[in-house]
Amino acid sequence: QLHSDQDKGDGSLKYILSGDGAGDLFIINENTGDIQATKRLDREEKPVYILRAQAINRRTGRPVEPESEFIIKIHDINDNEPMFTKDVYNASIPEMSDVGTFVVQVTATDADDPTYGNSAKVVYSILQGQPYFSVESETGIIKTALLNMDRENREQYQVVIQAKDMGGQMGGLSGTTTVNITLTDVNDNPPRFPQSTYQFRAPESTPPDSPIGRIKANDADVDENAEIEYSITEGDGYDMFGITTDKDTQEGIITVKKALDFENKNLYILKVEATNTHVDPRFLYLGPFKDSATIRIQVEDVDEPPVFSRPAYIIEVKEDVPINSVIGTVTAQDPDAAKNPVKYSVDRHTDMDRVFNINSGNGSIFTSKTLDRETLLWHNITVIAAEINNPKQSSRVPVFIKVLDVNDNAPEFAMFYETFVCENAKADQLIQTLSAVDKDDSYNGHQFSFSIAPEAVSSSNFTLQDNRDNTAGIFTRKTRYNRHETSTYLLPVVISDNDDPIQSSTETVTIRVCACDHRGKMLSCNAEALIHPTGLSTGALIAILLCIIILLVTVVLFAALRRQRKKEPLIISKEDIRDNIVSYNDEGGGEEDTQAFDIGTLRNPEAIDDNKLRRDIVPETLFIPRRTATARDNTDVRDFINQRLKENDTDPAAPPYDSLATYAYEGNGSVAESLSSLESVTTDGDQDYDYLSDWGPRFKKLADMYGSMDSDKDS
Repeated sequence: QLHSDQDKGDGSLKYILSGDGAGDLFIINENTGDIQATKRLDREEKPVYILRAQAINRRTGRPVEPESEFIIKIHDINDNEPMFTKDVYNASIPEMSDVGTFVVQVTATDADDPTYGNSAKVVYSILQGQPYFSVESETGIIKTALLNMDRENREQYQVVIQAKDMGGQMGGLSGTTTVNITLTDVNDNPPRFPQSTYQFRAPESTPPDSPIGRIKANDADVDENAEIEYSITEGDGYDMFGITTDKDTQEGIITVKKALDFENKNLYILKVEATNTHVDPRFLYLGPFKDSATIRIQVEDVDEPPVFSRPAYIIEVKEDVPINSVIGTVTAQDPDAAKNPVKYSVDRHTDMDRVFNINSGNGSIFTSKTLDRETLLWHNITVIAAEINNPKQSSRVPVFIKVLDVNDNAPEFAMFYETFVCENAKADQLIQTLSAVDKDDSYNGHQFSFSIAPEAVSSSNFTLQDNRDNTAGIFTRKTRYNRHETSTYLLPVVISDNDDPIQSSTETVTIRVCACDHRGKMLSCNAEALIHPTGLSTGALIAILLCIIILLVTVVLFAALRRQRKKEPLIISKEDIRDNIVSYNDEGGGEEDTQAFDIGTLRNPEAIDDNKLRRDIVPETLFIPRRTATARDNTDVRDFINQRLKENDTDPAAPPYDSLATYAYEGNGSVAESLSSLESVTTDGDQDYDYLSDWGPRFKKLADMYGSMDSDKDS
């Protein structure tokens, strides 16, 4: 209550209040000075209010005393419960953790005044989650309280923590929060096979690297702690089979490493081991983190194709071997227990010329044609062996046949020799060196001998000297030669080899007599082969002739095209009034297109003529125009057409393009009335064609033409 010393109690003074919450939260009785609160005060919202009060003269409004300031402090009471910073906490710890392992810390705050009593003193306790976890009362730290908690037994825990003020005493307010605790996995479980023995079957035809079965060891752990590596530790099939790990399913995939053979071995026993790849040393005391199992693999018999005794055969044969001679033998057997008989054949795709054949019963290969090493050195054929009872079971083997050389070719000149001798040549002068080649093969190198044919030795004007190095030289035998007496000499030369049997051939050297200068350079010669006249070859003449023919054909085609262009169709301009109906046929092909629609209804049945003359070509002959009678006013179109038709039928000079189709009759009862411009001749003045624009897109062309004509007249 406020009271002024100047207050006489007569009501002459008035008390007023200002400041925090004045008039709203705090009100004052202006007569007595009593201050009252209008609603409940909350310290947590505002702990201190500063107010100013003053007494004024009610009549004059002037203060009778200076303004007074006073402070209102709100005393705290425990009206706020503790609040956790999170509604739900999530935490995780590894399984098998020791007692007292830190899990998570929870925090609660109290809005009450911590300096006034115990209203803000919070104490933590656990309401749910025992005996697995505990909480420190003052810090809110949650710890494990039970030893060896196993994730495989229970993975999720829900703990409820309470925070209570007033130091936990009775009457204090409290709040709770939930903590979800997850146990994370550690590798504390070894892999275990669900059974000790596994049985698998594999056909002997299973190709290498093919899977034949899967096994799996179970591991209660997850993720990398459950990763398993499989291996074969022992067994009689250690080198025949392998095992790999499927990373997605953690299964062991058993595969074949080598080809199986039922006849050789039909049962394999393996020992397989499954081991964890990530072992935690802390849990080695629980035992070895691996397990083993036995695998029995039964090989099944299948019908296999014959097997050759070798993967490939190489046969050598001389090229002079007689036809039907056996050059080698291939052998194949059925590997199955039945030992089915085998027949042999040659794959004709590898022996298109049928040079070789084979005995289907014993596999003997023999020749069916003569061989020539110089033509083909190697013959690569394929032999097929198939079971007689089941021809689908077959196999192939390559046979490489090498043809050995036999001295069956005589040596010959390395090139065609044609030389000359000067008329003024001296005796024993070298004019040509000869060399020879032999198609046959020689292991020690070829040795050729050269000599003049015996029948020409005595009469020859030249001598031949064998150089003993597979070459020979031709020398002159006399001093001078006369080309007018003898212009050409033919020197027969015998070439022999030293192989067995000896082969020889006779080659001819052409020697021409020519005039030479003092240095031996040829000046002129009777031999046409040594003089090459300048001129065009036959091929060049043929090419020139073809060019001329092509040029003539081009000129003829060009002239024909020019002639065709002179016959232009009449329908070439949209401004041609005579053919304006053809130009504006938006719906079809016009009068000329009689196939598009039936225009019979537009014509007078009596005027139909099957033999119509063409209207699309300018007439070649121009006739003198014929004056026709002027149509009567208001003459019906049908009568007009019949009149013109009769005149054209009787007049031989009528142009062929002025036909009935140009002025076809459109029929009776047209809603649009007549579109013909024939009647416009009888009309005085200009006509108004604006109504054409109202008839739609089909008459747009006519509307544009006649509308533009009107606009041109106006302009």
